[in-house]
Amino acid sequence: MVTTEPLPTVDTARSLGLLPEEFEKIIEFLGRTPNFTELSLYSVMWSEHCSYKNSILQLKTLPRSGGRLLVSAGEENAGLVDIGEGWACAFKIESHNHPSAIEPYQGAATGVGGIHRDIFTMGARPIAALNSLRFGKPDNPRMKRLIAGVVKGIGDYGNCFGVPTVGGEVYFYDCYHHDILVNAMSVGIVRVGETVSATAGGPGNPVFIVGSATGKDGIHGATFASADLTEDSHEDLPAVQVGDPFQEKLLLEATLEAIKTGAIVGMQDMGAAGIACSTSEMSARAGCGMRIDLDKVPQRQTNMKAWEILLSESQERMLIVCKPGHEDVLKAVFDKWDLPCEHIGETTAGGILEYYWHGEKVAEVPAQSLVLGGGAPVYVREQREPTYLADIARFRLEGIPQPADLRQAAQTLWASPNIASKRWITRQYDSMVRTGTMTTNRPADAAVVYVKGTRKALAMTTDCNSAYVYADPYRGAMIAVCEAARNITCTGGEPLAITNCLNFGNPYNPEVYYQFAQAIRGMGEACRKLNTPVTGGNVSFYNQYTENGKVIPVYPTPTIGMLGILDDWDQLMTLNFKSEGDHIYLLGISRNDLGSSEYLREVHGVEHSPCPHFDLEEEYHLLTTLRGLLRERLVKSAHDVSDGGLFVALMECAMPYGLGFAVSSPSDLRKDAWLFGESQSRVVVSTAPEQAAAFERFLREHKQPFTLLGYVQGDRVRIDGEDWGAVREWQEVYEHRLEEIMQ
Repeated sequence: MVTTEPLPTVDTARSLGLLPEEFEKIIEFLGRTPNFTELSLYSVMWSEHCSYKNSILQLKTLPRSGGRLLVSAGEENAGLVDIGEGWACAFKIESHNHPSAIEPYQGAATGVGGIHRDIFTMGARPIAALNSLRFGKPDNPRMKRLIAGVVKGIGDYGNCFGVPTVGGEVYFYDCYHHDILVNAMSVGIVRVGETVSATAGGPGNPVFIVGSATGKDGIHGATFASADLTEDSHEDLPAVQVGDPFQEKLLLEATLEAIKTGAIVGMQDMGAAGIACSTSEMSARAGCGMRIDLDKVPQRQTNMKAWEILLSESQERMLIVCKPGHEDVLKAVFDKWDLPCEHIGETTAGGILEYYWHGEKVAEVPAQSLVLGGGAPVYVREQREPTYLADIARFRLEGIPQPADLRQAAQTLWASPNIASKRWITRQYDSMVRTGTMTTNRPADAAVVYVKGTRKALAMTTDCNSAYVYADPYRGAMIAVCEAARNITCTGGEPLAITNCLNFGNPYNPEVYYQFAQAIRGMGEACRKLNTPVTGGNVSFYNQYTENGKVIPVYPTPTIGMLGILDDWDQLMTLNFKSEGDHIYLLGISRNDLGSSEYLREVHGVEHSPCPHFDLEEEYHLLTTLRGLLRERLVKSAHDVSDGGLFVALMECAMPYGLGFAVSSPSDLRKDAWLFGESQSRVVVSTAPEQAAAFERFLREHKQPFTLLGYVQGDRVRIDGEDWGAVREWQEVYEHRLEEIMQ
């Protein structure tokens, strides 16, 4: 019998984030009213953060298999891609948004720790980390505190853990003033066939908890992540976990060593929902149950209750299902690394989870009833096109006057925190630990890390311009995928697959759900065209803030983490101009298009305008042609045109070597649109004079539109014959602007 206690009511369920109809469904599953511990189990497991109840039907429309995938999306803790020569790459991106908004240092640090555990739980060694961050305007005192805390949390955890932070992106928009976004990505490598699955295997296997002791931090963290932030959310501070990167380093080495012993049946990281999640998901995958003695779990706080141990999200912990008779082998490995390894239960037949506290049964639930694909509810919410889209559609370019002084307009744009260097942030990250990073001092559109013992290298990037997605969720999400592919391709890589972190507002808001559904549709279309299947990722809803009764959602932000492969690291292409006299070309078509540009926001104060021009077929043709140019070694540099337009792209090519350029504008375009417009599917390349004829012939043969912009020349910026100053003068502003704001 389950221990008796005052039974919860529908109001109790509602306070835990469960709907009244979900409370009734739980009673139906159990054949009785659940006790508080059981109700808490369902609360965390049926939260959006664990069950994807409002998103899974949309997610299933994405391409989730094919290409080089070794497992389909959702089958394992992370995606797994074949990179050749017997190697595989595991990679994933996840959010830690709400915790970081409340306690930025620990929120960001534990986000990094959690995503690395997803990788090494599969048996892969993490070799790189990336991130994607969104903040409000950085000149606000509160926002400065959040930015500083998040950056320090990411840097401290990653640097101490010993995995390089090699790439990422940062944007600053007003909509993130209260609800910041912190998305963390990890990339690891493993030998094909040496991975471990998150399964219990079957009845009769001993179950161990390894790693840190369990405390009260992070209790109901999954529920906390599935609710709106409010003015009182600081009172939920105990829901934020506390990380220890040194403990995680020990856990990494012990785990990889334990896998080699052959003693492990299955293993899962204890992330969201802690023991509740790992026991239920591993059991459900195997069709078995578990008996767990919660009092045997190592605890670092006194007087913990059974339900607190069950739901705690204390970091640096794993659940391991061991082969019978191999218990001493497993314990010996963790003893060597001075880590707790406690036998807390066994797997059982029948599919029932039984949790005991000092011999008394405190909860008994069917494992399948808790999990995605089992009893967890699935919904399709109402959709309604946002009213603001009608306002965006009324935008007319003719109403935007061209500046009398384009150089001054460029200076204003150049000083935008969204354009200026993020060096103040990135210098706090160690990008060189493990000595595999090839792009620390060689600027490229994507980060590149070589696979030691081979000639291969992995290219990786995170991308999403959320202003585009706000303006057009369908096309904006397609652009996010294609910009990532463009960055990988410009670096010399072949795009392989993506992981995503889908950051949106409340799914019960029909306008938000419309944004979500349309973004999924656009993402899926782009991935199918580029043959970059989705390996998995994370949905983060409820990124909105209620202030004085007004709901303020973030821009829809479907962050794309993309992986690419260089079969030989000698294929690496950097973005910087190399030599005086080289020809500068633009691949793609410039248009009279200023939609959603940083220029419109910074120079004209226009926050909302249409998504920039984008055509998927045009993008696909560009990427295919560019890969051919790189194979033929007809270019010396390649850099995509994105935020800030052509002017910013040219400046970024010029700064690394201090080489200037002289370019000329076409007569049939607005000059501000040509310089600052953000039309997609464009790349700036340079080529040696002696290769120019072969270069142009290749492009004509492949019917790729291109323009000769000008030449690499001196150390100054010249546009239509006008001297705009020395490259180093622009670089001084670029490199110190964010630092000046933060200090």
